[in-house]
Amino acid sequence: MSNGDDETAGEPESEPEEDAEPEPEEEETEPEEDGSEGGAEPDSESESEGTEDETEPEPDPDIAAFESRLDDLDAALEAAETEADLDDVEADADEFEADLEDAEFPIPEPEDEDEEPEDPKEPLEDRLGEIRDGIETQRGPYGKDVESGADGAASTIRETRWTRDGKPAVRGAVEAFLETAAAELDEQFELGTETEDESAMAEAVESVGETAADGRLDADEDAATIAALLEALDTLESGLEGAEEWSDLEIAEQLSREGFYDRLTPENRKDFPPELGVVRIAEAENDPERILMALDSLDSDFMEENCIDALKRLGPGAAFDPIQGLAQRRNRGAIEVLGKIGDERAVETLVDFVDSGNPPLQKVTIRALGEIGSQEASQEIANAMADEEPAVRSIAARALGLLGDTRAIEPLAARLADAEEATEVRASAAWALVQIGTERALETVAEYDDDRSYTVQHEAEIARGAIA
Repeated sequence: MSNGDDETAGEPESEPEEDAEPEPEEEETEPEEDGSEGGAEPDSESESEGTEDETEPEPDPDIAAFESRLDDLDAALEAAETEADLDDVEADADEFEADLEDAEFPIPEPEDEDEEPEDPKEPLEDRLGEIRDGIETQRGPYGKDVESGADGAASTIRETRWTRDGKPAVRGAVEAFLETAAAELDEQFELGTETEDESAMAEAVESVGETAADGRLDADEDAATIAALLEALDTLESGLEGAEEWSDLEIAEQLSREGFYDRLTPENRKDFPPELGVVRIAEAENDPERILMALDSLDSDFMEENCIDALKRLGPGAAFDPIQGLAQRRNRGAIEVLGKIGDERAVETLVDFVDSGNPPLQKVTIRALGEIGSQEASQEIANAMADEEPAVRSIAARALGLLGDTRAIEPLAARLADAEEATEVRASAAWALVQIGTERALETVAEYDDDRSYTVQHEAEIARGAIA
C-alpha cells in the first residue's frame, strides 16, 4: 500500500477535466480589409478596374504630349490677327511636324489579324493638316490676289467676241474699275482715247494688277485697300458678264450683223431658206467668205451639204483650215474639197485614211491625194493597189498616174499584165502609165493594142501615138 505521497506521485501530470472544452481546430485566417494577407481575393471594385485597364489603355504619354501641342496650335491660330501671328503659328507647326517625324510610337496589334495595324501618327498628321489649311485660309488677301483677278478679267476682255452694243458696256465697266484703282493706289491708269479696242482695255486692267502686286501693299496695313480693289474687280466682272457677247445673239442676227444677207434683193431672193440663196450668189461671185460663214454658223445638214458642194466647185485656198477640221472627222465631202484645193498640208491627215478598211472613205481619200499631187503619199497609195476591193485598187492606180511617180511603173505594169485582175483595175493601170508618160511606161502600155478590153486598147493606141 502506498502512502499519500506515492498516491500523488502516481497520478498523471495532466488530466483533462471532463467538462473542459476541446481546443478549437486551426481555422483559415480571415483576409484583412486591406488585403495584405496572402491568398486574399481582390474585391469587386479592384477587379473591375483591372478589366477596364486591359480594354481601354491610357494614351501613350508621348502621344498625349503631341495632342496637347496641337491644342496649343489650334488656340494660337484662333487668336492670330496679323500675318506675323500666322507666321509664328506656321513656324510652330513646322517644328511640330519635324518632331512628329522623329517620334517613334508603339504600333498596337489589330484585333483582327487580317486588318492592317493603325499608325498612331495618322490622327496627329490629320490634325496638323487641318491647322495648315486654316493658316492658309486666314492669310491675305494680298496684292497678288488683285493681280490674279485683274489678269482673269483682262483675258475675258480679250477672248470674248463682243457685239457693237457690248463694246461700249465693256469700256464703261473698265473705266469705272480704273477710277477706283486710281483712288486706292494713288496712281493714274490711262485707257487712252475713246477707243473700244479690246487689247487696250485689257492692258489697262492688267496694269492695275501689276501695280497692286509690286510690293507696295502690306496684307495687314493695307487690308482695306486690297479689299476695295477686290470689290472693284467683282464689279468689273459683273459688268463684263452683263455686256452683250456675240454668242448671245441668234444665228440669223449674227449673220445679219456680219453683212451676210447684204447681197440678197427682192429680185434674187428666190431660194428657201434664204441662206441657200446667199451661198449660191457667193459661189457665182467667187466669194468663199460668205460660204464659209454659212458653213460655220448654220447647224443644218442640208446647208452643210450645199456649202461643201459650192466649195468643191470653187476649191478656194481660204477654205483650207475650216475644211481640214471637217476632214479630220472623216467628212468625205470635206476630203473632196481638200483635193480640189490641192494644198499639200492635207497629206498628213489624208494618208491615215487610205487603209481604213472603209471603201467609200478610201476612194474619196485616194482620189484627193492624187489631185493634190504630192509624191509623199506614193507608198500609201501603192499599198492600196493590193486592197481586196477592185474599186479601191482602180482609184489607187489612177492616183498613181496623177502623181507621176516613176516608181509606180512596175506595180502598175504588174496589174496590167495580170489577166485575172478586174477589167476596171487593168484599164486604170493603163491610163496611169500613159499619164506618167516616160518611154518605159508608154512602151509597157503600147503592147496591149489588141487587148480584150476596149479601154486598155484605147490607152495602148494613145501610148503608141506618143512614142511615134
